[in-house]
Amino acid sequence: MQKKFIISVNGPVVESRGDGDFAMHDMVYVGEHKIIGEVIKLDKEIATIQVYEETSGLRIGEEVIGTEAPLSITLGPGIIGNVFDGIERPLKALQEASGNFLEKGNNIDAIDRNSVWHFIPKIDVGSKVNLNTILGEVKETEVINNRIMNPFNINGEVTYIADEGDYKAEDIIAKVKCDSKEYEITMIQKWPVRIQRPYKERLTANIPLITGQRVIDTLFPIAKGGTAMIPGGFGTGKTMLQHQIAKWSDSDIIVYIGCGERGNEMTEVLEDFPKLIDPKTNRPLMERTILIANTSNMPVAARETSIYTGITIAEYYRDMGYNVAIMADSTSRWAEALREISGRLEEMPAEEGYPSYLPSRLSQVYGRAGLVKGFNDAIGSVSMIGAVSPQGSDFSEPVTQNTKRFVHVFWGLDKELAYSRHYPAVNWKISYSDYVDRLQDWYEKNINEKFPKDRIEIVKLLQEENELQEIAKVVGQDVLSDTKKLILETCRAIRLGFLQQSAVNENDTYVPLEKQYKMMSTILNLYTLSLKLVEKGVPLSRIKGIGLFDEYIKLKFNVRNDQLYKFEEFFEKISKELKAVNEEYNDHLGT
Repeated sequence: MQKKFIISVNGPVVESRGDGDFAMHDMVYVGEHKIIGEVIKLDKEIATIQVYEETSGLRIGEEVIGTEAPLSITLGPGIIGNVFDGIERPLKALQEASGNFLEKGNNIDAIDRNSVWHFIPKIDVGSKVNLNTILGEVKETEVINNRIMNPFNINGEVTYIADEGDYKAEDIIAKVKCDSKEYEITMIQKWPVRIQRPYKERLTANIPLITGQRVIDTLFPIAKGGTAMIPGGFGTGKTMLQHQIAKWSDSDIIVYIGCGERGNEMTEVLEDFPKLIDPKTNRPLMERTILIANTSNMPVAARETSIYTGITIAEYYRDMGYNVAIMADSTSRWAEALREISGRLEEMPAEEGYPSYLPSRLSQVYGRAGLVKGFNDAIGSVSMIGAVSPQGSDFSEPVTQNTKRFVHVFWGLDKELAYSRHYPAVNWKISYSDYVDRLQDWYEKNINEKFPKDRIEIVKLLQEENELQEIAKVVGQDVLSDTKKLILETCRAIRLGFLQQSAVNENDTYVPLEKQYKMMSTILNLYTLSLKLVEKGVPLSRIKGIGLFDEYIKLKFNVRNDQLYKFEEFFEKISKELKAVNEEYNDHLGT
């Protein structure tokens, strides 16, 4: 057992000295309460440790005991549906053990060792196994099967596999002979949080992560295995948008990380999520969700680790062949934890006091997302969606700018849109997605071959509207021609009827891609037919007087997701009404 003694305590940073041979990123137990810490700096015989709990009461001279292993988390059945802190301690079990005020050093296992799981073997004695070979399955929840995988360091021949039946997580369910040594395998495995789980092959992310949010799926899509950021100031709806994606996206599993958020916001998540019903299964959403709660008043070191904990859990289920989406809210608070620890270590600060290694840490985090094929040939993905909270909505601050370097989707939230009650408040003028081109084939084959073309037309109209609004500010809108005014009217309908979406309306909170395409093609048809009349000389006021644009805006509330035929009926109405206007205009010219 390696041992040192405390010589200095500075907030969450503890220095220790002694003969113990510690290694970088080793997990240690600090003080008489055995508080968990991690070695983050070595200088001769002095080891600097970041501690994951409150350090008040620690004294000079108390022992620091090394575990001779990196900071790792426990993986196995029983994780889904649970709520953990930043180092994977189950909060409900902590509360039961120590009440509402948590005691120091209360290191409870992430997995209940007394729970019984019904194991179904998937291989036979004599089978060859390697990294992540699926040995069997247990039903973790009603919607998720936990595929028990062979540990990464054991390659060999199965000499024993348990019969189908009920077992505890620590029971031996297989034995594997490797290099003349026989290893006993249980349902539990450990993995260091800062080390990426290996895979056989990284695949091209060319399948969209469907969220049901039109401004995302149509204009700025994210692929399964992709990375996205949601920057926005206070009150712009970052958390609400992440909640919508968590509830409605076609991911198999959601990992929601509340990283340094205010306690009342996290309380809202903890109260709301267990009540939500998964629209795909009509089962509780928590049956495919893991929550990691690390609020702003909890130790900053645990906040810094919470994202790595969430990603490691996501990679574990990815290796089983699941599509996992991570909601990190917010990476700005995570970066602030880095800054605080760096300051206590007296490291040279970079821009706005953040450590110089901020970009490399962001790269490590977002680099662990991806669509991959595992060594067991299962294809799974980890999609990473991180909220960023720039102070004063200043998108030029370091966290926002450095995050943009490592993500492929930018959903910039706008406070003016939010304050005008336009949700999601994604500003289409500054947002972008690098996945548009690689997802084009999927949209053409699975939705409609015209989908990419119509998307381009919508974007083009919105860009023209932006230019016309700048001109109108100078010379006034009245001097614009009717063709230009038609663009403004069409874009008003696009903004209110397509981009704006209600989270509380059952017909609008989630919209499948087929309906999104119908909505998009309908407004473009209305614009095209109206443009022909305007170019012919029909006053725009006459066309607007029919009320078709206002009726289009209401379609999102009036047409259910299973009533797509109503778009055909509305298109017939458009054709009939505009044809009547055309005939009326021709009669007028004839007189």
